[in-house]
Amino acid sequence: MKRYGLIGGKLGHSYSKIIHEKIADYTYDLIPLSTDEFDDFMTKKDFAAINVTIPYKQDVIPYLDYVDEAAGQIGAVNTVVNKNGRLSGFNTDYYGFLYTLRKFNIKVEGKTVLVIGNGGAAKAVMAALNSLKPKSMTIVKYKVEPGTITYEEAAKSFSHAELIVNTSPVGMFPDINATPLDLTPYDRLEAVVDIIYNPDVTKLLADAGAKGVMAVNGLLMLVAQAVYACEYFLDKHFDESVIDNVYEEIKQIVNK
Repeated sequence: MKRYGLIGGKLGHSYSKIIHEKIADYTYDLIPLSTDEFDDFMTKKDFAAINVTIPYKQDVIPYLDYVDEAAGQIGAVNTVVNKNGRLSGFNTDYYGFLYTLRKFNIKVEGKTVLVIGNGGAAKAVMAALNSLKPKSMTIVKYKVEPGTITYEEAAKSFSHAELIVNTSPVGMFPDINATPLDLTPYDRLEAVVDIIYNPDVTKLLADAGAKGVMAVNGLLMLVAQAVYACEYFLDKHFDESVIDNVYEEIKQIVNK
């Protein structure tokens, strides 16, 4: 039997099984893996195709025989296809995030952008943002690292930011009262995007809404990247209407 699924650390929050089984006619498993289990799983290659999430989007690359050019430039893989034991890696987060920006009419060109976090998901998000020509894009992190600034530095030097994107897991279920950033200093914000989708309204997004700022979660990105991943899984094209239809169905389930 062909095996499809999602590998990652903690997957209790994931809607990926529901989404994939609405897109296509296969069983999709959630496969939480420890670091040791991850190595064993990738070495055995006992799957037809998988998605990859935190913390393995970069760790998976050495196991691959081929990495798509876009995924290679991003430096992270979230989709792996096994063809006769040869593993190929792709990144559909990039396209899922672009789809979200387009659908919600979030403007990036010429804007000052802050990106919270710099993990595997952030790499795809930043590549997508860069393709849309922001005025500047700065990575914000809770600790000092090369190429990033702290939350305190962000508030002091980038309070004029117009778009903030959270790619960190801060605020994800079950820690729903946590937020990565105090939005009080940011008085020119036009939109906040949090790629977390569970809960559907994170504290960061609630704070954005309280400021009258457009607040968008990661559910549409999740659905879009899943449809694009399914195209690689099955070597089949899906119309974008599939994304919108599945998104509306999942929203109904999530909001019950």
